[in-house]
Amino acid sequence: MSEPRSVLVVDDEPAMREMLVSLLDESGIRAQPASSADEALASSRDAEFDAVLSDIRMPGKSGLALLAELRETRPETPVVLMTAFGSIDSAVEAMRLGAFDYVTKPFKRESVLASLERAFEHRALEQENRRLRRALDRTTSFGDLIGASLAMREIYALIRKISSSRSNVLITGESGTGKEVVARTIHFTGARASAAFVPINCTAMPEGLLESELFGHVRGAFTGAHTAKRGLFAEADGGTIFLDEIGDMSPALQAKLLRVLQDHEIRPVGGNKGTRVDVRVIAATNKDLRKAVAAGLFRQDLYYRLNVIAIHVPPLRERPEDVALLAHAFIGRHAPERKIALSRGALELLQRQPWEGNARELENAIERALLLANGRSAGSPSSAREPAPDLLEAAVGRQLSLHELTAAYTDRILELVKGNKVKAARILGINRRTLYRRNGARAQRAAQRREKES
Repeated sequence: MSEPRSVLVVDDEPAMREMLVSLLDESGIRAQPASSADEALASSRDAEFDAVLSDIRMPGKSGLALLAELRETRPETPVVLMTAFGSIDSAVEAMRLGAFDYVTKPFKRESVLASLERAFEHRALEQENRRLRRALDRTTSFGDLIGASLAMREIYALIRKISSSRSNVLITGESGTGKEVVARTIHFTGARASAAFVPINCTAMPEGLLESELFGHVRGAFTGAHTAKRGLFAEADGGTIFLDEIGDMSPALQAKLLRVLQDHEIRPVGGNKGTRVDVRVIAATNKDLRKAVAAGLFRQDLYYRLNVIAIHVPPLRERPEDVALLAHAFIGRHAPERKIALSRGALELLQRQPWEGNARELENAIERALLLANGRSAGSPSSAREPAPDLLEAAVGRQLSLHELTAAYTDRILELVKGNKVKAARILGINRRTLYRRNGARAQRAAQRREKES
């Protein structure tokens, strides 16, 4: 069984002190009486309490003076102050000085117990947040990777072994698991850290343009090639190139990449002279390349060239112990100037979510929750994945179509981020081009409606 919660009860009136001790004892709370602020301070030096319940007006040191000293010696202990009815000024001053709460005399037993329950919850939450921050400090000391699960610790150990080697690496895992973060950690904790880390998404551009981006081109190589251009392999010379979503690369370009891996030499588009490069290749994919090889969609020889060292990043649903650490890290990233804590209920709810979009989806949910949060608690980030309740109610009441609801939610997010389309696209889970296209189409329809109305 867990230890009963403890409260230091401070009041100079014996009858009030005894009544409060009896009330707490009956409620299963261990109470330690003190008849003065000095006696309470002595007790707090000898023992740790889950909360302090103190009168404000006492001979000698007042409850406010006691509060000030406890904020110095026991800052983690919440203090609830009792004040006579009508002494609101004292209560306001107490809250300004850092009291957790106050109750007015005469009070109902339920109000005292409810205030103390909130204080216990607050203290437990602060302790959990401090534990997570300490754990977070330990995990983030290794690159930018976050997580304390066995799977993540095994990845850390493997990276330490291979970060300074020249061997190619293939990172596999679902979208949003942090494959690029793994690649960056390999680079920046290894011998090539002082050289360039050059990432490129192989699905972001057509084949012809991707070849030019990777290997460069000479002047006149194709229409529009008015000047020669260095490719990304040349930019990464001495460092690392990260080829994200390598499984989507065309067969023709796979053959050219294989030649570069074999000869350590690049030839720009339209050129007839090769240039040697010293580049470590880290590739990543969310596809099963073994199946792609069997289906004839990916070259077997290229697969073996890339898969010298294999790292698999498991999905977030398989390592729920990492969710709280990631959530706190994302809060620090998106709200560094705000002191925001996740409630225990919110953390438990986060850990129960499937997070099909993995860490990327979790970060988006945290960012949305921070935008919508007004107080010190961010509430439930997972619920922030849904449109605001008033928006849903309005949609149902007006029988909006899915298209109209999407447009309304997009507008709401754009308002929250003050028109920042990069941030809005990230929160909405779409790329900027899709967002621009939606806005353009809506603007065009609105213009057409205005034209008809006129």
